[in-house]
Amino acid sequence: MISLMPGAVTLATLKDIYRNQTPAQLHDSARPAVEAAAQMVASAAAGEDAVYGINTGFGKLASKKIAPEDTTTLQRNLILSHCCGVGDPLPEDKVRLMMTLKLLSMGRGASGVRWLVIEQIEQMLAHGVIPVVPSQGSVGASGDLAPLAHMAAAMIGAGEAAYEGIRMTSQEALEKAGLEPIVLGPKEGLGLINGTQFSTACALAGLFDGWRMAEASMVIAALSTDAIMGSTAPLLADIHSLRGHAGQIDVAREMRTVMEGSEIRESHREDDTRVQDPYCIRCQPQVLGAALDVLRMAASTLEIEANAVTDNPLVLVNEGRIVSGGNFHAEYVGFAADQIALALAEIGAIAQRRVALMVDPTLSYDLPPFLTPNPGLNSGFMIAEVTTAALMSENKHLANPCVTDSTPTSANQEDHVSMAAHGALRLGRMNDNLSVILGVEFLCAAQGVEARAPLATSTKLNDVIAMLRSQVPTLGEDRYLAPDIETASTMVRDGKVATAAGLEVAA
Repeated sequence: MISLMPGAVTLATLKDIYRNQTPAQLHDSARPAVEAAAQMVASAAAGEDAVYGINTGFGKLASKKIAPEDTTTLQRNLILSHCCGVGDPLPEDKVRLMMTLKLLSMGRGASGVRWLVIEQIEQMLAHGVIPVVPSQGSVGASGDLAPLAHMAAAMIGAGEAAYEGIRMTSQEALEKAGLEPIVLGPKEGLGLINGTQFSTACALAGLFDGWRMAEASMVIAALSTDAIMGSTAPLLADIHSLRGHAGQIDVAREMRTVMEGSEIRESHREDDTRVQDPYCIRCQPQVLGAALDVLRMAASTLEIEANAVTDNPLVLVNEGRIVSGGNFHAEYVGFAADQIALALAEIGAIAQRRVALMVDPTLSYDLPPFLTPNPGLNSGFMIAEVTTAALMSENKHLANPCVTDSTPTSANQEDHVSMAAHGALRLGRMNDNLSVILGVEFLCAAQGVEARAPLATSTKLNDVIAMLRSQVPTLGEDRYLAPDIETASTMVRDGKVATAAGLEVAA
């Protein structure tokens, strides 16, 4: 169980929760602030003055006053009416992360919910009761209303949840876990569904998975460089220090490290008739380094957002006021998601060119056509390269910005929205595509390095090839390639490529 301090949780902790599905709970020190805000909301609900979201309707219906005896019904109706999500369910690891982010937001003591609400989320995480949350339906402003409503519905015994991996009604799931539905008090429904936690969870998952792609790309690019007998001169430290960008410096350093001691490299330092390699070899630190720095910028934004209070209205206990604002607007998350998407597309674009380079006998420096020992009768990696081109193109389309695609909603009350939800959601598909591009490059680069025998690559890169060969044999005669591609891509997705090379770059 991870103890969370609201306002001070790091990306490393959130990555642990995402990767390992570790249950989390708020530190007890958060409780006084939460209860103080809840008491203010209770007083406002019993008062005569209209306070948005507490004793009024919502959105365009904010002018409708609600009687104190109806506030509980108001909150339940809010949740049920907002359960309008559609599409495939969000994977459980992302739902868990979303629930954890909601704990962090409410734990700041500005949402006005009772500690009971926080405990319900904590208990559901601890007992593995995971709401079924449809992945589509949010525009990323006024909060991720629909997906968060499905989360909240499970807390009150409505909708669906998974328990021990089996989908059922949330009422059944709670009962099997020994839990009971809660009854929402004033503002608690609104506090649960207002916020950016769906968008932020998906963006964080995209960031964490994307960082693995970047690390794997450094290792596989080094393999590709040896496969085509490329020059390591463009990796010299002085080149990159003269430019000064941290990402570029990091990539060049890591590639130098994993290639150190390569016999293949030493064999062509002299008398190589080629003056310069193509950009996909020569400019790897500049392209991948830029992507690293973009990911780092997005990471900084998302760490702040993960610790933020993003619902509405906010309970300002120190001022004794409950005020309406716009922290639910996910523009920051939308921009971060678009940045990540651009980085993923570019990592894939240059990787695909390295694949194309290796299978082309006119460019690969004497590698066999399509990396098959018997070309003509065999096609080798011909269509695997075509697959990478298809996925690269798809990721280019997916990388188009989402945050600029606002549309008015809710009778023009919510007239500018961030579209952060689908901007962040599409990162999962992009990472899947990128893992295949890199997986195919991994297969081609290993095959190319082996074709240079008896010359060997570096010790670190030999270890990487050995890991691949433990599950995927060298390609001789043509065979059914789809399982090989999936195995190599899984190694990329699981972080095994970078681990085998001993590579880990600080985020």
